[in-house]
Amino acid sequence: MIGNDPDCYPLTLTRTLMDFPVANIALSLWLEDADGELAKMISGCRFPWDIIAINERIVGAMDTDNIEGDMHPSAVVEGFLKLGKGSRILPGVFIEGNVVIGENCKIGPNCYVRGNTSIGNRCHIGQSVEIKNCVILDGTKVGHLSYVGDSILAEGVNFGAGTIVSNLRHDGGNHRSMVNGELVDTGRRKFGAIVGDGVHTGIGTMIYPGRKLWPNTTTLPGAIVDRDVVG
Repeated sequence: MIGNDPDCYPLTLTRTLMDFPVANIALSLWLEDADGELAKMISGCRFPWDIIAINERIVGAMDTDNIEGDMHPSAVVEGFLKLGKGSRILPGVFIEGNVVIGENCKIGPNCYVRGNTSIGNRCHIGQSVEIKNCVILDGTKVGHLSYVGDSILAEGVNFGAGTIVSNLRHDGGNHRSMVNGELVDTGRRKFGAIVGDGVHTGIGTMIYPGRKLWPNTTTLPGAIVDRDVVG
């Protein structure tokens, strides 16, 4: 999918889905060494939310630690962690499940990061933020007191403090997403947001489950995002 293909919206206007990283490695490179069910998942990746399922598979299969950054003694990890050079995990951070964090990141203090989560390079996850089962790309910042679950945040995103992403319908059904004027079943009961490159949210933004924010769009402080935000 090229960046201007509607299937690829709204993550990017300049790249393909195969360029997107899981555990900080592009999907195209994962495909080179994959076989079986994983190869089928990657080669069949069509929509942005497919990346969440691939991330669950790859990060969930980690069985070793690789700690190259600095982790405060009070931080707790219950799972396997890959932490890149120059990254810092601050006091009070609790990591539950498998998590990948790239280089030159700052996590915390008092963050709760749940697997399976993949965080890119030069990211900042602010004080008392909860991240669950997400793919977060390079240069993205999630302001303090925010919650993001079952979502993709593309490059250079900035979530203002207190931005909350809902990820569950009240009726417990699968989320559907609008593609080319038609609602497509995502196959996901838990599904947060698809947030494109360079999106900025105002403080206190509330995002309904399954919503998409196109690249370089913004929200005002206190905004309620109950439909896709199209650039």
